Amino acid sequence: MNWIILVVAGLFEVAFAFCLGKAKFSTGSEMYFWYVAFLVTLSLSMGLLIKATQTLPIGTAYAVWTGIGAVGTVLVGIFIFKEPATFLRLFFISTLIGSIIGLKVVAY
Repeated sequence: MNWIILVVAGLFEVAFAFCLGKAKFSTGSEMYFWYVAFLVTLSLSMGLLIKATQTLPIGTAYAVWTGIGAVGTVLVGIFIFKEPATFLRLFFISTLIGSIIGLKVVAY
């Protein structure tokens, strides 16, 4: 169950990065909406991370959480913010995904 909580926490990390990206391109009251959404998703992400680390090893949980956030944020950047999807970016994201899976497999 705590692995599911950790994955959801990682997805909220992607969400707060998305909110920052949207706030960057917004003005007026819309910008404030995205900053409030950032604070809400940040709080949820951190709260769920805290919950997951109560039973998972902190090093593994933190690495998986940041890995999910990094991979998700790069994918959001590519698909939503139209950032470049070069071969090397995709290659290194693939190695990061492999590392996250490896950490899950060897976690006790």
